[in-house]
Amino acid sequence: MNIHQHRDNTTVLTVGAAVQDVFLKGAIFTPQKEDNGEMVEEFVLGSKNEIEGVVFSTGGGATNGAVTFARQGLHTMYLGKIGDDIAGKAILEDLHKDAVDTSLVGCSTDYGTGYSCILLAPNGERTILSYRGASSHYQILESDFNDVKPDWIFLTSMEGNFEVLETVFAYAKHHNIKIAMNPGKRELKAKEQLKKLIPQLTILSMNKEEMQQLYPGETLQDLVRTANKDVHYVVATDGPNGAVAADRWHIVTAGMYEDVPVIDRTGAGDAFSSGFTAMIAAGEHLEWAVTYASANSTSVVSKIGAKAGILHIDANIHDMPLDVKNL
Repeated sequence: MNIHQHRDNTTVLTVGAAVQDVFLKGAIFTPQKEDNGEMVEEFVLGSKNEIEGVVFSTGGGATNGAVTFARQGLHTMYLGKIGDDIAGKAILEDLHKDAVDTSLVGCSTDYGTGYSCILLAPNGERTILSYRGASSHYQILESDFNDVKPDWIFLTSMEGNFEVLETVFAYAKHHNIKIAMNPGKRELKAKEQLKKLIPQLTILSMNKEEMQQLYPGETLQDLVRTANKDVHYVVATDGPNGAVAADRWHIVTAGMYEDVPVIDRTGAGDAFSSGFTAMIAAGEHLEWAVTYASANSTSVVSKIGAKAGILHIDANIHDMPLDVKNL
């Protein structure tokens, strides 16, 4: 099925991290199993190790989401912070290639742009060395929105900065803006603060382990049904085991979109949550939102980097088996 719709009357503002990613590829990064069952990567101190490739990309949940929205024809803006350096310029260039509006991006004079070094094993698993930099050292004031009134705000991890989150939520409430959120680990650590904000969301997207930190339930269906009492749209993922979504009328269970070789899992969660949000923002029904999100995530893991596989509006997306029940 091809989707060709004029969607640029809908504006989505993404808020959160922007980072430069450098991927180091090599069999040397294949994890080994320790006696205690843990998987580890080891390098002899002082040794020189050969690798098989280097790939530069850009990431950060908010910029990854921005590219999903832009490639689906939605008018897209990004609000975040970068440093005055080469990595910051690379991030802006990547966003501009997809016509993302970066007029709200701030530049830090105290910190460099966020940077991640990703050790990529042949099976797609990765270990990440991360410098958060400017992406986690900023405040947002109401004036930083420059009176922009998007239809949607897409929030990823704010590194547990609830002062920023509360400013964003207050601005959204004041201007009747819908919020979609994919919380990060640091938000989940402050569970009680996060749970106070969740009922103000229109979309909550999380993986199974994350959702179990907030809601009771052993299965995705149980978790989604419980969370759906707080939020209109809820979607929970469980990697290759699929996803479950609900909209207070229906609950949709999906398996794997396609069984593709996994090259790199970086950005898979961002691709799913932003893909789901993009379709709901574009007025699509729940089943198609789950299908597109699954396709977007599947495409992303088949390429190196969080943005290379993000689908364009003319991508050929096939239907997938879905179990749809009334709530």
